[in-house]
Amino acid sequence: MGITATRWSLGIGALGVGSLGLIAVLGTACSKDEPKPAPEPKQPATKAQPAATTAASAPAAAAAAVPAPPKSLGALKIPKDNPLTAAKVALGQKLFFDKRLSVDGSRACYSCHQNEDGTGGHEPTAIGAKDVKLTRHAPAMWNVAYLPRLYWDGRADSLEAQAKGAWAGGNMGVGADNLTKKADELYALPEYTALFDAAFPGEGGTVATVTQAIASYERTLFCGDTAYDKFAAGDTSALNEEQKKGWELFTGKANCHSCHTPPFFSDAFMAEQGAYHNIGMGLEGTAPDKVDPGRQAISKVESDQSAFKTPSLRNVTRTAPYFHDGSVAKLEDAVAFMAKGGFKNEHLDPKLVDKKLAPEELKAIVAFLGALECDGKLEPPAN
Repeated sequence: MGITATRWSLGIGALGVGSLGLIAVLGTACSKDEPKPAPEPKQPATKAQPAATTAASAPAAAAAAVPAPPKSLGALKIPKDNPLTAAKVALGQKLFFDKRLSVDGSRACYSCHQNEDGTGGHEPTAIGAKDVKLTRHAPAMWNVAYLPRLYWDGRADSLEAQAKGAWAGGNMGVGADNLTKKADELYALPEYTALFDAAFPGEGGTVATVTQAIASYERTLFCGDTAYDKFAAGDTSALNEEQKKGWELFTGKANCHSCHTPPFFSDAFMAEQGAYHNIGMGLEGTAPDKVDPGRQAISKVESDQSAFKTPSLRNVTRTAPYFHDGSVAKLEDAVAFMAKGGFKNEHLDPKLVDKKLAPEELKAIVAFLGALECDGKLEPPAN
């Protein structure tokens, strides 16, 4: 089992890195059936005069305990300006699944991070509000609380900043100038008033409290205690023989661990500014003016051209398609691409060389990645 958060019920709602290669994190790619949002109230109240509510959900949230992270992942670093509380998590969970957060009521956060896709994107690249096709793939949500930088290019330095960016940007399409109005609308809904008041006494629904609540919820999404974690803790029976061979290759001949470093299986979790690598994905056959600049657009450093954040490989077997552009449908093909040294280009990461792996060795590495699977799922609010 790997997901602590999904076994936690608040009675009012619960929630949700997967791409192979050397890349990763939060975005959007929407698809398929989703939980239905609560019905619109017939007579919404204003923020100055919030609608009457039973407030039954607020005590329930206060009574719940915030789930602790798996020991294999270590302690969380919680921002001083956004202490983690059960009430915030309950509110954030409800917001995460609510399409009314978007400009046109077409997208919730969950729309792009669904269980059947391992909480990653279903489409190669994200589909935002108003069915606008975005430029990058939506990665999975597990363990995002531990990331120092978010988005594939690392432009957000916190979950709060990422949530605000996605809400205002193409993902949810609200626009920076309209966030306050949308926060007011949400706070006026009867089912939200008590939740906001419980989570943020005296503040109500604001841009800051909406993004802090969503970030709080995302900080409870853990993928730990996998078969690999049991093996690493001393249970040699947790992996089968092929997986053990794959682990030896992963940390030896294939040298995967130099970028996909345990326990998160990504070096992006280990550096203050994240970690980014050019593997050549998306460059072959692409006109220079159409190439995604990746980290270089943020850092302004030439060597960061087309470099993307290293994704975590936890639960990677369930998060197809892969890479920042979602261009590879099968895990086996993604592993083979990396083992061959990526696509040659001027800024290719020097770690990317042909490891000359035999077919059976590639198969063993894929088998090992299965030991990083998490069995939990995101749960929509109970009501």
